Amino acid sequence: MNKSRKPIVAVVGRPNVGKSTLFNTLAGQRISIVKDTPGITRDRIYADVTWLDRAFTLIDTGGIEPESQDIILSQMRQQAQIAIDTADVILFMVDVKQGLQDADAKVADMLRRARKPVVLVVNKVDHFEKYMADVYEFYNLGIGEPHPISASNRLGVGDMLDEVISHFGEEAVREEEDDKTRIAIVGKPNVGKSSLINRLIGEERLIVSDIAGTTRDAVDTPVIRNGKEYIFIDTAGLRRKNKVKEDLEHYMILRTVSAIERADIAVLLIDAAEGVTEQDAKIAGIAHDRGKAVIIAVNKWDVIEKNDKTVKEYTAKIREILSFMPYAEITFISALTGQRLPKLFELINAVSENHAMRISTGVLNEIMSEAVALQQPPSDKGKRLRLYYITQVGVKPPTFVIFVNDKELMHFSYTRYIENKIREAFGFKGTPLRFYIRERKEAK
Repeated sequence: MNKSRKPIVAVVGRPNVGKSTLFNTLAGQRISIVKDTPGITRDRIYADVTWLDRAFTLIDTGGIEPESQDIILSQMRQQAQIAIDTADVILFMVDVKQGLQDADAKVADMLRRARKPVVLVVNKVDHFEKYMADVYEFYNLGIGEPHPISASNRLGVGDMLDEVISHFGEEAVREEEDDKTRIAIVGKPNVGKSSLINRLIGEERLIVSDIAGTTRDAVDTPVIRNGKEYIFIDTAGLRRKNKVKEDLEHYMILRTVSAIERADIAVLLIDAAEGVTEQDAKIAGIAHDRGKAVIIAVNKWDVIEKNDKTVKEYTAKIREILSFMPYAEITFISALTGQRLPKLFELINAVSENHAMRISTGVLNEIMSEAVALQQPPSDKGKRLRLYYITQVGVKPPTFVIFVNDKELMHFSYTRYIENKIREAFGFKGTPLRFYIRERKEAK
């Protein structure tokens, strides 16, 4: 089961046209997936959506809600540019009750020139008969057929999603078929992401012209080392037109989501002088939610005053703040001097193998039986949990299904215990593991 990259669908539109209502409708309750991850799911910047059998990532390009019309237009242009850079399909949302606005027409011009598939969505159409004449007005935007919906009443949403997924080309599948390891270099601005990539290219004496991986803003850089090709995806190209901090953070997260989505491994670069920050934890949370292998690279290690305890103390601090990903590998590097960069490649190779590792069902069931014998499964009101069978159903990340007699009895802590036993046997360093619990009725 090789999962191809999930397409990215970006939502663009003026304030108050109902973007967040659509978001919540499509994402349902699953928008904050993991309770203890300081991910940014609560900010509703992105959500995973599945329609029919196609999964995609929906991203909201909106930043701050501005006051004046001029600011609204410049903000929308910026949002449209981000959508054009990062998305496979753009969902352009307008409001039937406000009618066609000047800003809509100007943004439509940008989208039309971008040659990306655009789905025009007219929201707040609570009664199709009553509003259809107003919907047709939006043909004037010249970006194709307007799709009437009511996000709050879920009207027309299915037809809209059919239209969205009809634009997912084969590109998403093709990109995965080569066996190159894809690594996203992520982190806050100014931690040295570009320096690291330049150093990696320089180290290999590989003359590379940056191939813009697609029309996205992240630049893909191929590096060949010991006959193996790696693709490094850099998120550094953040346009700093706007000095508003929240906007910058919002866009940094969008870029990070789109880069991580396309990678197998995320290398989270941390500034040694600053230590792990809340922003680092957010970025790590995105990689964790998306099941990517993770290496935490502490950069600028050459400028830190050290004694024999520094590495140990620093590692403990990272583990404490990023406690939701104990599997992540940690290394201390300097992009400037090239210190420990060969070690970084070794780690990339190792976690890449772990991320794609398969374990036979027979061996898994032996580990599980042994684990159950060592620590009895929990029981409740006289009923004891029974684990029948475990099997691996996927890789990237390794994904397992455990069949039990009663899902309610399978506490999170017991799943974690089984995970630890599997890790003791196979390591799986650097990669998260996913577990799904299924009920199977007991044989009489």
